[in-house]
Amino acid sequence: MNRFMSLLTIALFAVSGSAAPPNVVLIIGDDQAWTDYGFMGHKQIRTPHLDKLASQSLVFPRGYVPSSLCRASLATMITGLYPHQHLITSNDPPLPAGLGQAAAMKNEVYLKDRARMIANFERSANLAKLLGEAGYVSHQSGKWWEGNACRCGGFTEGMTHGDTAKGGRHGDEGLKIGREGLEAVTNFIDKSKHDAKPFYVWYAPIMPHQPHNPPARLLAKYKDKHESEFVAKYWAMCEWFDETVGGLLAHLDKTGLAENTIVVYLHDNGWIQDPKAGRYGPKSKQSPYDGGVRTPIMIRLPGKVKPGRIDRLVSSIDLAPTILAACGLKPTPGMSGIDLRNADAVARREAVFGEIFEHNAVDIDRPAANLKWRWVVSGNWKLIVPNPARLPMAEVELYDLSSDPSEEKNLAVAQPKRVEELRKQLDSWWKP
Repeated sequence: MNRFMSLLTIALFAVSGSAAPPNVVLIIGDDQAWTDYGFMGHKQIRTPHLDKLASQSLVFPRGYVPSSLCRASLATMITGLYPHQHLITSNDPPLPAGLGQAAAMKNEVYLKDRARMIANFERSANLAKLLGEAGYVSHQSGKWWEGNACRCGGFTEGMTHGDTAKGGRHGDEGLKIGREGLEAVTNFIDKSKHDAKPFYVWYAPIMPHQPHNPPARLLAKYKDKHESEFVAKYWAMCEWFDETVGGLLAHLDKTGLAENTIVVYLHDNGWIQDPKAGRYGPKSKQSPYDGGVRTPIMIRLPGKVKPGRIDRLVSSIDLAPTILAACGLKPTPGMSGIDLRNADAVARREAVFGEIFEHNAVDIDRPAANLKWRWVVSGNWKLIVPNPARLPMAEVELYDLSSDPSEEKNLAVAQPKRVEELRKQLDSWWKP
């Protein structure tokens, strides 16, 4: 889109009665289970700011991300493509023989592979670039894996430098946001308002992600509510993250920008805290289960998106098409998601799909080489199909999520016909 078209887009919004195209704020939680919010029914965790946002938003409690690993999931949010399409399937390249992660970050071959992964990502259009072509300024803070946020990601401003010699891997300076204040984001918002520029904010703090080191005042609320100190710390982290969201939303209110800002919320992948150690438990992060891939998705745009709750299947592949449409732009041909503001499109959605890959890639150019599981949710049924090349002993799994939301009873042997039907859906989506 050239400069003339960018100006035309802004002019069309003015003619239609809106003072400017809507601003965009994408809020991404990091490592939090879909159950762990007040508005999703958790009895202990307090999330008053996200609860308030939910009351003002169109809420999809049955949202999913295709992959339960953060880098692949984040790349999908900004490109509107599945991991096997944008090629970011894993967090890192193959580890050189005999080297751990820290040592590999000093290995020349490994660093070249990292650069190639970022180059693969840059081949796809993304929200920052597409909105930039339409006159938007943009800011990145928090988690970001794809090199320098501006040079590689297309943001006009960003906290992440991506220099591996200075600790660049998954966010570097950007990881300070939230935990050490919001000034980088709020200053950007103030500057955008002063310059009368529509803006796009990527707010992806490493929260409630480890380290689970919440302020003592918050930990004190939870230490007597669970016998495990690990669970108490995680719960406190969820509330700390909620506080930062509240600060960001309050700034939109204070500056008078909330009325013309579309706020979108989700988290990158799930987390089930191990009560006996500072790690995640089974069936959460890096798994194909709902504890790893399910997330509430929320959209707020006052006066234009009616608040409510819709129990239909939606996916993070829908974010880019939704945001682009709200900003008067069209999705790219490769984007298969829907506009979540379109009730008819949401009602027609029959299934959502996903894919789980190795943490360290086997081959950074061939997604199928890194694949562990594919999965599909259709209605209340979920099929999980392992890749025999990576998981030769794993079984096909079938669950009825309506009666078994924690996916404990595998019905695959008992219902072969349903497995066959869902397998056809899955293969028609992507068969490696």
